[in-house]
Amino acid sequence: MLEVERAAYEFPWSRGNFVDSLHAGYAAWLLHDEHPGLAGYAIAMAGVDEVHLLNLTVAPPRQREGHARWMLEALVAWCRLKAAPMLWLEVRTSNARARTLYGRFGFREIGTRRAYYPAAQGRREDAVVMSLAIDLPAGPPAPRR
Repeated sequence: MLEVERAAYEFPWSRGNFVDSLHAGYAAWLLHDEHPGLAGYAIAMAGVDEVHLLNLTVAPPRQREGHARWMLEALVAWCRLKAAPMLWLEVRTSNARARTLYGRFGFREIGTRRAYYPAAQGRREDAVVMSLAIDLPAGPPAPRR
């Protein structure tokens, strides 16, 4: 994951970010297909009545092949299993490709987190907060854990 993360981002997650997320019990998906190497991954944190997507990354040579959409669909299915009616994420204001992908998937831009991400020359970049309402199956409420 670190290799893909470093290839995909100017300011990648550190090894510690991944270790801490996994030790905290956050959900993680690794995407492999017929090609060698890791195609992508996603890490999400379940909360009360919501899921927060922390990291969704597709290896740069594998982008624009539908992998991000596939992982989002898997994440929505997981939200339904968790009976979580809302999925949240943050994305850099400058990441137009990701914002377009999330928008086409149905996410709404609902706010801004000022100076959320590190940026060049010691600066900070804003994050756009996005949310997706999850249609939960009808029936009795799921038991709470």
